[in-house]
Amino acid sequence: MPNTTSGTTIDDRPIGLFDSGIGGLTVLKTLLGDFPNESFLYLGDTARLPYGSKSAQTIERYLIQNIDFLASRNVKAVVVACNSASTVLLGTTLTFPVPVYNVIEPGAERALKATSGKRIGVLGTKATVAAKSYVNALHARDASVEVFQQACPLLVPLVEEGMEEDPITNL
Repeated sequence: MPNTTSGTTIDDRPIGLFDSGIGGLTVLKTLLGDFPNESFLYLGDTARLPYGSKSAQTIERYLIQNIDFLASRNVKAVVVACNSASTVLLGTTLTFPVPVYNVIEPGAERALKATSGKRIGVLGTKATVAAKSYVNALHARDASVEVFQQACPLLVPLVEEGMEEDPITNL
C-alpha cells in the first residue's frame, strides 16, 4: 500500500525479478546496491531451467506465467533477470499489468562503458545468441562496435551448480 510523506506518494510494494535459476541473483545484487530503499521478490524458476535451450514459444509462455505470478504478489514492476527471457520479451508486443524491464539493454550499456577497444564478447545461451539481442542492442547504441557471440550451453549448469570458481570453468 502506498505511503504518503509530505505530499509525496511512496510506493512501498516490492520489485519482482525472475530468472530460470539462481543466475539472476547477480542482477538482484546490483539492484540492491542501486536501490537500497527498495524491497525485492525473487523467483528462481529452477523447475524449468535452462530456458536458453527451449523454443521462443516455450520461453514466452514461461515469461507470461512468471510475470503474472509476480504481479499476483502485488509487485510494482518486474525485472526479467534472464537473458533468454529478456530476448523473447524484446521480440514481443505483449502488455502486462505492471512495468516490465529486460536485462539486455542495461547489459549492452554496461558493456559499452567497460570496453575501450570497441570489441565486445557475448557468452550466452543458444536462444540469446540466436536472437542477436546483444548485437542489436549494442549496434543501436554504437554501430562501430565489433561484437563476437558464442553460445555456451554448459554455462547455465556451471552457474546453477555454484561452479563459477571451479577449475573446469577456466578450460
